[in-house]
Amino acid sequence: MNVHQHVNNELSYFDVSILIAYCILLIGGGFYSMFKHNRSTVKGYFLANRQMPWLCIGASLFASNIGAEHFIGLASSGAAKGISAGAYELHSLSALQLLGWVFLPVFIATGVSTLPEYMSKRFGGQRIRIYIACLYLLLYILTKISVNIYAAALFINYAFHWNIYLSVLFVLTLTAICTVSGGLASVMYTDTIQAVIMIIGGFLLMILSYQKVGGIPEIYRQYLSAMPSVNNDYQIGNMTNIWLNQTSICGKPTMKSFQMLRSLSDPEMPWLGFLIGHTPNTIWFWCSDQMMVQRALAARTISHARGGTILAGYLKILPLFMIIFPGMISRILFPDTVACNQPSTCQSICHNQRRCTNIAYPTLVLNILPHGVKGIMLAIMLAALISGLTSIFNSASTIFTVDIYPHVLAFRRKNITNRELMIVGRLFVILMTVVGIAWIPVVIELQGVELYTYMQQVIGFLAPPIACIYILAVLWKRTNESGAFAGLMVGFVFGLLRMILEFSKQPPLCGENDSRFWLVRKVNFMYYSLFLFWLTLITCVSVSLCTQPPTEEQLYRTTFWTKNQQKSTPEHVQMLDVVNHETPIVSQPIDATNTLPETHRVEKPGGCNAFVLVKACWSWFCGLDDGHDNHQGIVDKAPHEDVDLMVHHREERPLIKWILNINLIIILLLEISLMVLFSLPVKYTFWRN
Repeated sequence: MNVHQHVNNELSYFDVSILIAYCILLIGGGFYSMFKHNRSTVKGYFLANRQMPWLCIGASLFASNIGAEHFIGLASSGAAKGISAGAYELHSLSALQLLGWVFLPVFIATGVSTLPEYMSKRFGGQRIRIYIACLYLLLYILTKISVNIYAAALFINYAFHWNIYLSVLFVLTLTAICTVSGGLASVMYTDTIQAVIMIIGGFLLMILSYQKVGGIPEIYRQYLSAMPSVNNDYQIGNMTNIWLNQTSICGKPTMKSFQMLRSLSDPEMPWLGFLIGHTPNTIWFWCSDQMMVQRALAARTISHARGGTILAGYLKILPLFMIIFPGMISRILFPDTVACNQPSTCQSICHNQRRCTNIAYPTLVLNILPHGVKGIMLAIMLAALISGLTSIFNSASTIFTVDIYPHVLAFRRKNITNRELMIVGRLFVILMTVVGIAWIPVVIELQGVELYTYMQQVIGFLAPPIACIYILAVLWKRTNESGAFAGLMVGFVFGLLRMILEFSKQPPLCGENDSRFWLVRKVNFMYYSLFLFWLTLITCVSVSLCTQPPTEEQLYRTTFWTKNQQKSTPEHVQMLDVVNHETPIVSQPIDATNTLPETHRVEKPGGCNAFVLVKACWSWFCGLDDGHDNHQGIVDKAPHEDVDLMVHHREERPLIKWILNINLIIILLLEISLMVLFSLPVKYTFWRN
């Protein structure tokens, strides 16, 4: 993976100083959250005490999504295929609002901490909950951890010439410290810092790169002829080298590179397959993936949560212009490296026989930016890497601690303490760090696969059944546990079968015959995602109608139609009276030392014993406060927590509601307009002129 000899990518002391300053700022944000937020309870560590404002919600949703794999993967797709990958980003605008207006009110009403926990409340039992939790962890390893680690290895080796293992170990250690010490609050505060840095730096590189080529019209003109200077029309046996898209030169861009959604039979972005086949994948990612929904669950109120999804929707417009177009510019400016198409040449440049477009964004950063600014952009890519990994670690830790450990590994003990759960959560973060390091050799072996396409394909094979069941659970009250479990199992088997076929053989090199299975060659993964979605839906509906309907308890505040139900007990009536007053109710941490009986209080040892001092410092750093070590568990909630849920679920103020709804309409219109604008045939477009 040594590619630095092909470009001038030396860093100055000023660049290194900026990177060090960024690391200090990042750690400072984590320490700020350590002092500000209670981290010694499940709610405090995993949900930031449900006190995050809309600005942090939106910034964290954006930063958690735009990881290093986006800077590497989206720019790579832009360099290789044009603007088609921008459809994935624009499609997120409506999915985010679906989360804020449909799914999130239900999740908040149920009071869950994780999405698998919602399945347990909606259907009863634990098998769906545990299965979903395990599948989420598998998806995190296959898509999020693997692509982030690969992007980190590529970026660090390219920019700094460091040993891959030591570099990634450093980054993962920094990530683990941020996650272990501060929990979700720390992750979201650092995400906010990193989102600001990413946007500023991304705009800076975008402007400079546009100036370098003369604007978008020049991108159109020069991109179509951006080919390596060496003659690649070589012979393989008796067969002339022909690019698979039926052009005469290997890897030559075509006119459709400037179309986002393309013909029905297009192998990369068929419009019908994307609109109805990829939609379930998008719904899973934004509406039922723990990593994304967890940020919205931490909001102060439903208004703050919706404000966060609106802000994230606006920000998701940026990657098309900040990452994909610069990736195309990188191909224009550096065709001999980024656009290489001869296997032996590509192997010598980036140790990838198929293409070197994965180095498009780092190449642009290291070659067109002056010293100092180069350091800022490298800090941005490091920010994207760390924000993605901290989000993954925190969400995976939440799922393991809340959904797997108490119900499987702890043998369903009733006396699990908060301290035990906090220790388990932090230890699991360390375990994920070890898994990330161990995954590096696997990712290096898989580097022939285009990064962003690989991630979308894995999601397309495993996510549609999950999305289908969450949609039915929220919108169709007749869905029951038997139907949901049957649908999940059938969908998983067929999805796993296609995934095995997909990755059992790598795509052919340029000029080679495609010997992959017919299903892989002829059926785009988006159409197969549509098949998985409908197969799961038909199975779930059929089994649900043939078995007992869910009970009233299972439907209590767990569907879109029952989310406003209230129990008519005197206690709940009294709490509703309190909630409906204008006085805000803020959840305060319970001082366990004042609420415990006298016989249960623990006297603090006196003196300045060094061991006691070290233990106290360690407990503070990790948020392990003995004062909160109680046996309430993680499922049963105190009455004041029901009040918190009602405050979260309380009707929005008319002015705030009006502002949010107006922005909702604007967001939806923007998605439709941009999708249509960039999907028109090139001869009808005006933006290229």
